[in-house]
Amino acid sequence: MQQQEIHQFLHKYFTENGCEIIENAADYLNVQLTIDLDKQLMNRPFYWHYLEKTGGTPNPMQLTLITNPEHVSNKVKGEVLHFGSPRLHQIFQSTKAISAYIRLYEQTPMIAGKQSPLYPWLCLNVKISYQCDLKKDTLRSFGLNLINGQLDTTFHDKLLNKKWTPKIPDYCFTLTPIIKPVSGMSRIENYITQEIQRENHQWAEDARKRWDADLALLHSFYQDMETKPESFIVEQRALQDQYEPSIEVEIINGGLFYLQ
Repeated sequence: MQQQEIHQFLHKYFTENGCEIIENAADYLNVQLTIDLDKQLMNRPFYWHYLEKTGGTPNPMQLTLITNPEHVSNKVKGEVLHFGSPRLHQIFQSTKAISAYIRLYEQTPMIAGKQSPLYPWLCLNVKISYQCDLKKDTLRSFGLNLINGQLDTTFHDKLLNKKWTPKIPDYCFTLTPIIKPVSGMSRIENYITQEIQRENHQWAEDARKRWDADLALLHSFYQDMETKPESFIVEQRALQDQYEPSIEVEIINGGLFYLQ
């Protein structure tokens, strides 16, 4: 995820959650939080508990987030965000909680007297994490047509240039899915599994080699001991936690989109 993409994501996240954008510079954002987002992001439970007990006037905080620190003036004080930073992870979790599931309809041009069908698509946005002593996260968007089974592996891009409404537009009707959403999720899961199996996993083999080297070094420290102490078991387990390769797939959010 590039810094420009992070900036665009943040702008959309705050505007769609009702925050005032005080300053939208090329390299940073200054936003006035709403009460709800202050409670989610700013970790002030005692403040809000006191305010609710006393009936005081709420004063949500402002937040300055820097997305390109190399080009920002020293006068701008705020938090630097990059992919993997705790604050950005917190915002991702907030997004997941707020909009884990959505149903939207494509806003189509109205033609009087003509009924237009809308096709149901199941969308899943997922994070694929490749983990060992190093970590790589990949964000993917999958869309499955619930009528004919067509799978779009860059579905988010298809949605960006369309207009949406939470209600079925006039002169439109929705087609009943042939593929149930639960079955659709299984199809996407199977596709992701097969795609991962086809990938080059040299990174995992390299991690195991580094693991074996450190494990050999650990054994050398205790080679003169017939009975290994508890510290050996702890360090051995720590090496496994550090190096053992794994791949995790997490659903960030999803929904049903009805497209023309």
